[in-house]
Amino acid sequence: MPADVLAGKTVIDTTNYYPERDGHIGALDTDELTSSELVQRHLPDAHVVKAFNNLGFQQLFTLARSSGTPDRTALPIAGDDANAKRQATGLLDVLGYDTVDIGALAVSWRSGPNTALYGFPYLGPAARGT
Repeated sequence: MPADVLAGKTVIDTTNYYPERDGHIGALDTDELTSSELVQRHLPDAHVVKAFNNLGFQQLFTLARSSGTPDRTALPIAGDDANAKRQATGLLDVLGYDTVDIGALAVSWRSGPNTALYGFPYLGPAARGT
């Protein structure tokens, strides 16, 4: 999709960088950029929000709960545009999730592969050994 089609739009970045799958990207390998900052670079006039990248598609359906439910899952979001983050939060709410704002795209790595927020919280007590 041409970047200009997304100009002014909020874009949810659900991607994760895996060099073994994606090939090596220098700016990501050296931590010059996060994968979401790279997406933002490719979509300079869009408003990128990192979300939904830290759980599997199975959990996406099984963990959704109505607003106010005590066991509702909160998913991390990151972005540089406050209004875009509000829009993403609204979407996640409709889909059955609370959100935790972890900051700007520069720190979106905090919910990426090999972090404590990546998949681990959603595996259940048996998988966590608790």
